[in-house]
Amino acid sequence: QVQLVESGGGSVEAGGSLRLSCRASGYTYSSICMGWFRQAPGKEREGVAVISPGVGSTFYADSVKGRFTISHDNAKSTLYLQVDILKPEDTAMYYCAAYFDYCRYPLFLKSRFRSWGQGTQVTVSS
Repeated sequence: QVQLVESGGGSVEAGGSLRLSCRASGYTYSSICMGWFRQAPGKEREGVAVISPGVGSTFYADSVKGRFTISHDNAKSTLYLQVDILKPEDTAMYYCAAYFDYCRYPLFLKSRFRSWGQGTQVTVSS
């Protein structure tokens, strides 16, 4: 199991930015898929972005393409999500997650992700 701890959430106005971090341990970055999910009150948890750090491939949900950027710092064992041009509908608890393999389709299949963090709240006001 990979241990994951998120940070960096907060309250911002629409159009603002945040950088979410997920410190990870217990894995080798070359053979893992890591991702960000979010869950708004009363809604299903949905995938936002995933990355295979070993090959550098990234994938995004259509709703965040062009606004969010996922990255991984191998030296710091940390996953990031840069969130820009935030909208009120981006308000949610954001979770990082991981499983041991390269990212595979379907990309945001929650049951495949065996490790989850505790979440960090992002609130966007209009």
